[in-house]
Amino acid sequence: MSNAATPAPQGAKSVLVRIEDGIAWVSLNRPEKRNAINPAIVREMNEALDALEMDDACRVVVITGSGEAFSAGQDLKEYFREPDAGHPILRERLYKGNAAWQWRRMMHFPKPTIAMVNGWCFGGAFQVLLACDLAVADEDATFGLSEINWGIIPAGIVTKSVAMALMQRTALYYIMTGEPFDGRRAAEIGLVNFAVPKDQLEARVRKLANTLMQKNPHVLRACKTGYHYVREMSWDASAEYLAAKSDQTKFRDPEQGDQKGMRQFLDEKSYRPGLGAYDRSR
Repeated sequence: MSNAATPAPQGAKSVLVRIEDGIAWVSLNRPEKRNAINPAIVREMNEALDALEMDDACRVVVITGSGEAFSAGQDLKEYFREPDAGHPILRERLYKGNAAWQWRRMMHFPKPTIAMVNGWCFGGAFQVLLACDLAVADEDATFGLSEINWGIIPAGIVTKSVAMALMQRTALYYIMTGEPFDGRRAAEIGLVNFAVPKDQLEARVRKLANTLMQKNPHVLRACKTGYHYVREMSWDASAEYLAAKSDQTKFRDPEQGDQKGMRQFLDEKSYRPGLGAYDRSR
């Protein structure tokens, strides 16, 4: 499998992108600030996602952080204090740009996304984490919703994301106490899929990405799209939507994956569902 590189936006420094064997490794790159999210990261992440969406060399996106942190959340000075002192329109543009990549783009990105939490993950970084489809953490990574300690609430869309991902008692405990916890606990409460020792983190994420790349990409996209829409629908609306989504997926799938899978299972006896993907090469 060949490697390829996607050039970062001109002058980009706060986000690093490399593509290797189908995996786009996207790193927030302010290690001296624990990758706190500032206007430069907002701008460069939107540009990076635009580029990766169109790049056929990218089949899975991994979001991580440079150095010893995933992200310490929003940069209080550059994201809040300085914009609040400027023109309100510019402030609104910044907030909309941040929502664009952390929420609207990431949650509905057409390619699978994985958060690789390699260290500190606080506040606004929870939205990045939860917008990704899947997440793997270093066992010793440090998580926290510490806004209460600053006299503020987990705003933006963070509280909504946490409420969707965690049970009420768990979510309110960490929101109301600001108590930090490690990667092992994050896995226990379902904030991440699993936690592994730090020296195994990248290898485990790469293995997960390779599993995703074996699947039909068109159907994989339809699976995640369907999930995000039906989780807020009624049962009746969900049944109607998923029936229509299933028909749309079959009609638009360039691989005709359902026909390949059935032929290999029923006629050729070469495929056993539940034990892996059908052979997409034929």
